[in-house]
Amino acid sequence: MRPFTTPVPDLPTPARPAARPTAVIYCEGNFASVDGKTANGLVRSSERYRILAVIDSTHAGADAGVALGGDHAGIPVVASLAAAIAVAGRSSAHVTAPVPRPDAMIFGLAPLSGLMSPTDREAVLEAVTAGLDIVSGLHEFLNDDLEIATAAAISDVILHDVRRPHATKDLRMFDGAIDTVDCVRIAVLGTDGAIGKRTTSTLLTKALNDAGIHTVMVGTGQTGLMQGAKYGVALDAIPAQFGVGELEGAVVAAWEGEHPAVIVIEGQGALSHPAYLSSTVVLRASRPQAVIMQHAPARTMLSDYPDVPMPLAATEVALIETFGKTRVIGLTINHEGMTPAEVDAAAILYEAELGIPATDALWRDPRELVGMVTDAFPSLLAPFAQEAEIK
Repeated sequence: MRPFTTPVPDLPTPARPAARPTAVIYCEGNFASVDGKTANGLVRSSERYRILAVIDSTHAGADAGVALGGDHAGIPVVASLAAAIAVAGRSSAHVTAPVPRPDAMIFGLAPLSGLMSPTDREAVLEAVTAGLDIVSGLHEFLNDDLEIATAAAISDVILHDVRRPHATKDLRMFDGAIDTVDCVRIAVLGTDGAIGKRTTSTLLTKALNDAGIHTVMVGTGQTGLMQGAKYGVALDAIPAQFGVGELEGAVVAAWEGEHPAVIVIEGQGALSHPAYLSSTVVLRASRPQAVIMQHAPARTMLSDYPDVPMPLAATEVALIETFGKTRVIGLTINHEGMTPAEVDAAAILYEAELGIPATDALWRDPRELVGMVTDAFPSLLAPFAQEAEIK
């Protein structure tokens, strides 16, 4: 059995901001929507790439951060690849090249099918011809597409298929090594797909580290890996027989590589979702002592299945705790379709109904996320108490 290694060794290693490759994100017609979640996530956080622009003609002229309902990000949304390359030229600190350009174009769409449309395909070929590497999280692999692969070879660019797993012979089976991971493990699950689990996982990890609690995030989707997650797997691309073992290996690698106080495991799908099995893998592989659950109170139907009603927060909590033999220690709110006042009211209601703290990871103080964790695991505060006694 091989030691665990990241499944995307060809992606540039995260480095200091000055050393990061530059990238534009293709997200035509879907930025700031559910199917644009890869682009949305990369605008909010990216350690691996310096994002220069988002391509979406329906939002052209906007600032990407503002289009997502947040603060100004300094990342323009433009209508075309040509406009994105022009932005890269203005942003370049090195003007020796005849035509300054971004290093890569990231395919920022995450459709349910995991496949390109004909329009998307044309955009990829245009970027390849322009000399840009392509980073794709699709289920169809660009390197297996004869036309695109040939164009890439002619243009001397690299196609990064983030979701491509190792060869079957090299995949890892579950072996119980998770029991050697001697730290707090928290999974971030949810009541639907594309509901903000990765964003909350990222913000929770940052908040805990900012509070002095050494925390590492294990990514489980293509966006987290593109953002720069050091440990993780694109879980929905792993054959079912090996999914639990591969994710177990990622968590074990995070423990052995960092020895953190907390490991945050990004969730996928939802345990109650009729189409996805990945939440069961997260629970089986990581055996979390606790779960933080993401919920969208204003969402009445599942995002990709408009005929299926959203579950109630209380029923999902019960399902997670029963199936996972764990406890839900907090609820985080996806504020889509809500005002700040409505979010505050919902948080109060959920706290009363569920008996756990509730917050909005994007709109409210990140210390509330830290409080969820330290209230559930007060031993994490012990080093700070000891330091205060010494002083």
